[in-house]
Amino acid sequence: MTAYDPKGVIPACLLPMHADLSIDEASYRSHLRDLAAVDGVDAITTNAHASEVHALTLDEQKRVLDITKDELGDSTAVVAGVQSDGSHLAADIARMAEDRGADCLLMFPPNSLGMNAMMRPEMAIAHFETVAAATSLPMVLFMYPKATLGYPLETLLEICERVPNVKAIKDWSNDAKQHERHIRELRALSRPVKMLTTHSAWLLPSLVLGCDGILSGAGSVIAALQVALFRAVEAKDLDEARRVYDRIYPTTRAFYDEPFVDMHNRMKEALVYLGRIPEAHVRPPLMKLSDEEIAKIARCMDEAGLERETVYAKVA
Repeated sequence: MTAYDPKGVIPACLLPMHADLSIDEASYRSHLRDLAAVDGVDAITTNAHASEVHALTLDEQKRVLDITKDELGDSTAVVAGVQSDGSHLAADIARMAEDRGADCLLMFPPNSLGMNAMMRPEMAIAHFETVAAATSLPMVLFMYPKATLGYPLETLLEICERVPNVKAIKDWSNDAKQHERHIRELRALSRPVKMLTTHSAWLLPSLVLGCDGILSGAGSVIAALQVALFRAVEAKDLDEARRVYDRIYPTTRAFYDEPFVDMHNRMKEALVYLGRIPEAHVRPPLMKLSDEEIAKIARCMDEAGLERETVYAKVA
């Protein structure tokens, strides 16, 4: 099988849950089918932020990945999140993901690399080398703002040069100037590395800078619009790109207004409103949204012109 090349539109799927906060397998399978059915979706990411991986046990992460592969088969590539504060534990997760059929890894920065760890770049490099030694899978490096858990540019470039598994960056530097420099510097490497944007709150400007794809939780709701925008930018059809982006814009208000922590919580409520999942439950410390905010999400979905389905539709 040809090694997966991370590019194009890659939604990060949500993880529906029952009221008792157990995994709603039937709704999750339906959600996966919905995303895979969108023409132009190149892969689906699971066990990532949008799936609330921070609140999943390792056994639950295994089960989620098993369900994902069982539902998608070989028809759609699977990107599996790797989130752990210990490099050896991250290596174990990576090995598990490969054993269960994942095609690629999304590498979250360990929280242990906070507290000015950027002053010790060898730590970040060693983390990626440790995980790469445990798996043959391609990796997408998740780039956070440098002020939090991001890697300084020099460290980022050295990781890409020294760890051949790193094939792409999921960039959330959240700084347009830095984002553009990342794109230019990554393409100038001896082994060019792709750029996947996750700047969903300013997606059109990000794509125009020359990104190779989109990897975003917003794709769990608006995958078709993301595909349309990506194709319009690739075709250099600015008028069409602006038309699609005008539809996307209300969803950015629904998902990414402050507090930012509620973004995936809001996406679940959007799927409930659109009739794609039956209920929106999140694991603590995330909490249910207010009725006022849920109503705002509904208005934004209507403004974006998203079609409501009848499978799980509720009487208003």
